[in-house]
Amino acid sequence: MLRSLPEDLRSVLYTLEQVADAAGGVIENADPGAGVMGVSIDSRAVGVGDLFVAIAGDRFDGHDFAAQAVAAGAAAALISRSRRATLPPELPLVVVDDAFEGLRRLARFARGRSRARIVAVTGSAGKTSTKEALRAILSEAGPTHASVKSFNNHWGVPLTLARLPVESAYGIFEIGMNHAGEITPLSRMVRPHVAVITSVGEAHLEFFDSVAGIADAKAEIFAGLYPGGHAIINADHDHLGRLVRHARSAGAEIVTYGLSERADYRIHPDDSDQARASGRLVGPDLDMTLAVPSPGVHSLVNAAGALLAARACGIAPERAAAVLARHKAGAGRGEILALGPEDRPLLLIDESYNANPAAMRAALSVFTTLSGADRKVLVLGDMRELGARAPALHAGLAEAVLASGADQVYLVGEQMEHLAAALPEGLVQRLCRTTQEIAPAVLGALAYGDAVMVKGSNGVGLASLVDSIKAQFAQSAQR
Repeated sequence: MLRSLPEDLRSVLYTLEQVADAAGGVIENADPGAGVMGVSIDSRAVGVGDLFVAIAGDRFDGHDFAAQAVAAGAAAALISRSRRATLPPELPLVVVDDAFEGLRRLARFARGRSRARIVAVTGSAGKTSTKEALRAILSEAGPTHASVKSFNNHWGVPLTLARLPVESAYGIFEIGMNHAGEITPLSRMVRPHVAVITSVGEAHLEFFDSVAGIADAKAEIFAGLYPGGHAIINADHDHLGRLVRHARSAGAEIVTYGLSERADYRIHPDDSDQARASGRLVGPDLDMTLAVPSPGVHSLVNAAGALLAARACGIAPERAAAVLARHKAGAGRGEILALGPEDRPLLLIDESYNANPAAMRAALSVFTTLSGADRKVLVLGDMRELGARAPALHAGLAEAVLASGADQVYLVGEQMEHLAAALPEGLVQRLCRTTQEIAPAVLGALAYGDAVMVKGSNGVGLASLVDSIKAQFAQSAQR
């Protein structure tokens, strides 16, 4: 039988006894009443009092670092029984049949005891930005727990759920996928009251026959939706009807949003300000100004999704809009930095975290609106997981690149050869396979007064180039 936390331990996440009961394990060399302050799968980042979960991954096996985690302050390590004999006999442990399944069971326990309002977010693009905007809104209304970074896969979701404090009023979980069937078990674990789909586009085509298949996979987020829960669905794609049918089958209360005339809540953007996005959000019971301190209509669409999800959690739209008006994009997701002298800075647009065709075009549309720079420079990296269509999808960016008004283009990655071939001669300054190869050329070409956008899939490693640009040009202000 799972036990409640003692009165004097409510500030901790669990007791070791709760962990053992939830995970189906046995405690060794530790006090069952000891408090667990957090959950970690990285021995380098373990905190004092954490539970270290020894997950066996593709490259590393956490069991090899269990003793190191305990030495760093972990209260105990959750390990698989098959590895017990390989670890020091005195180590404080919770021994289970399988450590990863133990983490999932602990996550289900955390969800079962929680009284938080839970939101799950997925989409081909915009899911992390929407999650972060929603986190900003809900954090002002009560204790809010949310996925860190993009912990949105088969281990990131249960880890985030296992970290859910019992006192949380709200929980926000980003759920990603690159294969059909991945989201269903995660949604059933999270059991959201509100499910958001931010977009459906040409991402992960390496593992799907069509974008319609991607839409069906995204719709798996409704599999765990509470009866009568809310489905918040972006309408700006060709598969809205598919998603609505899936949501209806799940018994959801459905709300659609976006730029499309089909949307229940339609966004009417105002393009007068290149430094921020603003417009009106209009629906059956709503007509209000919406603005965010980030450029691009896609920023406004993400904000609308966050506002409507927050409203489904009981937050007044006006209150949400006030938070969004001061919520800035995070690093790697459209953050704009003015580096160097205030009168003539280098303007850096950091889109280095991720990329797919829809997100790439959205970012390039933002670059199109920028004016006043001496030169406009683009650094674009490969878009990953596009399968057999990758060459055509990369070449297909040429029109958007030309429309952006870029004076110079630098391309990184094997697939970017196809874009280079589709662009006019002389526009592409360098084409390299790696970020390390192209970095000296980019850093040598940039000057104060320029505007540069850096965007590519995370695996290309363009974040390191962004760091180098920041270091060379010395950030002095943030827009």
